[in-house]
Amino acid sequence: MSPIVSSMPSPASPNHPQAATAPRAATTEPDAQPDRMSGHGQGREMSGALVLLMAAAAGLCVASIYYNQPMLGILARAFHAGQGEISLIPILTQAGYAAGLLLLTPLGDRLERRGLIVWSVAALAVALVLSGFTQGLWALAAASLAVGALATVAQQIVPMAAQLAPDNQKGRVVGLVMAGLLSGILLSRTVSGLVSEYASWRLLFWAAGGVCAVLAAVLAARLPMVRPATTISYPRLLLSLLQLFRTHGLLRRSGLVQGLLFAGFVSFWASLAFFLEQPPFRMGSSVAGALGVIGIVGVMAAPLAGRLADKWRGQGGNRRIIVLGAAAVAASFALFWAGRASMAALVAGIILMDAGLQASMVANQARVYALDAGARSRLNTVYMTMMFVGGALGTAIGAQAFAHFGWAGVCGFGAASSLLGFACEYIGGRA
Repeated sequence: MSPIVSSMPSPASPNHPQAATAPRAATTEPDAQPDRMSGHGQGREMSGALVLLMAAAAGLCVASIYYNQPMLGILARAFHAGQGEISLIPILTQAGYAAGLLLLTPLGDRLERRGLIVWSVAALAVALVLSGFTQGLWALAAASLAVGALATVAQQIVPMAAQLAPDNQKGRVVGLVMAGLLSGILLSRTVSGLVSEYASWRLLFWAAGGVCAVLAAVLAARLPMVRPATTISYPRLLLSLLQLFRTHGLLRRSGLVQGLLFAGFVSFWASLAFFLEQPPFRMGSSVAGALGVIGIVGVMAAPLAGRLADKWRGQGGNRRIIVLGAAAVAASFALFWAGRASMAALVAGIILMDAGLQASMVANQARVYALDAGARSRLNTVYMTMMFVGGALGTAIGAQAFAHFGWAGVCGFGAASSLLGFACEYIGGRA
């Protein structure tokens, strides 16, 4: 496979068309344009090194919003804060991510995508370093809000990968980049817990900021330039999100199905630590964090699903993967309940649940990106927002289900939400 950027001058070179420039808007055509890239043709394969770089970048950026979760006890002692006060840190981080998803992610269609990603990652590096220097709780809360908003750059990288990949490789490439993103989510808590426990929480933020600074430089040198897909104004860009939602029934169904599956997924992880504290396990929250590493096995379903999406090209193939993925998630909750006294059953269920969720996510994204080549970032915004809402509802409902009905309530809710997602796809796909 030939590298995409081997023939391109370095961005640092004075001869490079976009040397040292920030992301800029297109100024020629008034509305949506087909994919246009510098130094890359639609029919050329992406190099393995570039795909790996984009996967690593997505994982490192999205990990930023999860670093603070395992260290909340340490932060509470450092700032002499109570549980209610310190909970503002992860809440504002997630709020920042939601705001960035809605307000920043659509800019991928409006601005030159490489520049947008590079500057966003650089800004994320600054926000992380500042988090490590904060001396008060409210300063850390403000920095956390910024980290959450800027971490949505990961959602710029995924549609860029879909745009760069030739048609017969889109599923594989998106699957690999999503595997990197999901690995970042799963491993971030483990890394943060170890560094903050045995070194310093400040060191964790400084190190993460340093890694993102280096990443920004590497991305500037390696990513090809991708010209904007549209020239519409920012207000119209945001209004077009509603139009895309209204126009594309497949987008609505994909977001709904993935939101239902994600609701069950987050309800499980939000309740797992409390479940493990009870008999017969009587284990601490550290075990719940360690179990997240096991999910890496399930993440490997993302590249496999991408390859199947390429092999079974067309909506029929994606639908088949999504139905199978939803069925796997539903089966995992049955296993969680049936094997509730067995650690082996819990581990097997986690692998099955993660595999089903990731397979469904990759197939849903593959068909969503195919709806409109000039609106991939906005399509991703609508899709991910629906999924995020499902996750928020799943967290709230799962907490109440565990409080009132225990582990049976969580398993029942997870099974019901995933079966509803299965039904929406199976019935809706046949309509």
